[in-house]
Amino acid sequence: MDTGSISWGIVATALVLVMTPGVAFFYGGLVKAKSVISMMMMSFGALGLVSVLWILYGYNMTSVEGVWSFAGNPFTDFGLSGMSGGETANTDLLGVAYGSTFAIITIALISGAIADRAKFGSWMLFVGLFATLAYFPIAAWVWGGGWIMNLGTTLFGEDAGIEVIDYAGGTVVHLNAGAAALALALVLGKRVGFQKGILKPHNVPLTMLGASILWFGWFGFNAGAEWLNGLENVGLIVINTIGATAAAIIGWLVVEKLKDGKATSVGAASGAVAGLVAITPACANLAPGWALLLGIITGALCALAVELKFKFGFDDSLDVVGIHLVGGLIGTVFLGFFATGTGLVLGGGVQQLIVQVIPVLAVMIYSFVVAWVIGTLIQKTIGFRITNEDELAGVDTTVHGEEGYALDRV
Repeated sequence: MDTGSISWGIVATALVLVMTPGVAFFYGGLVKAKSVISMMMMSFGALGLVSVLWILYGYNMTSVEGVWSFAGNPFTDFGLSGMSGGETANTDLLGVAYGSTFAIITIALISGAIADRAKFGSWMLFVGLFATLAYFPIAAWVWGGGWIMNLGTTLFGEDAGIEVIDYAGGTVVHLNAGAAALALALVLGKRVGFQKGILKPHNVPLTMLGASILWFGWFGFNAGAEWLNGLENVGLIVINTIGATAAAIIGWLVVEKLKDGKATSVGAASGAVAGLVAITPACANLAPGWALLLGIITGALCALAVELKFKFGFDDSLDVVGIHLVGGLIGTVFLGFFATGTGLVLGGGVQQLIVQVIPVLAVMIYSFVVAWVIGTLIQKTIGFRITNEDELAGVDTTVHGEEGYALDRV
């Protein structure tokens, strides 16, 4: 492989890795001042543990030999000792490093649903178990030769030329994280005083900074894999990552203005993230005009979806469900209608839509069940949620012994 492609692979890996601190900033600004350390630590904790598990056995689990295999053998090359001594170790290990960043951010995203009220040790236990039982297998299903990757051939045969499109992780990352977030929100229950308008972001500029870092890193997220493909579609992917995200900002702000009378900076940041989520699976398979339409639709619908938690009474603290579950669903299913060459609206048949919908349902159900079972077991044994008294005192001091802003001591 040429040095230019390898260099882009290194840069892309760094870009996606910095997205997890971006999530920490984005989430950190949205919570209470007395919860910001806890919120950011959940992202950094996931970064630490998932990285270690990925190198030890996680990567081994993301590639299967049989279409209907659950996951790869975790002990095939434990600790990557064999790969590191191979002739192609240089590019192989870079690919492993790039893949690790997707696993890290997927798990970190879930934390936004349980802000202000989770024990850090319990969260870390959840991280290890969910990564092992959900992220690693689902990555194998979608990208590692599993049943989702082969669904089009299984249903319609090789000659149909239909396959599930999920370029950068609509199912693996966003639907996976969103469904798990809903499960944990239900397991941990509502925060003290949960109701619309009560819980305000404590640091909006921090949230805007986090959204900006996410958008910056997302070019590695979407265009990064092109280092393996000779950068063939990188221009389309980059313009779609800009266009859909920008359009989603507009869609969110218009709905927010019509609904609440004001367009807010938090709304702009949230709209940007929603657009990034939706274009993730679709970035290489939409013409730029359709990417703009996807962004507008996603921004508008996610702005409405974040209100569902008040209607149905689940405390998804930072709208992981409303943004990542809904945005990932829209982006993945949208391809069934508008994917270049195979979308239903663009001259294709219904086959593309079918193979987009089935994985959406399967991943949502599987991730929800796994997260709910793990979360419930943790809650029933060592406890997952802090006490109401500790929540009122502040999770930062009660769990971590730190304060985000000790200004009176300067």
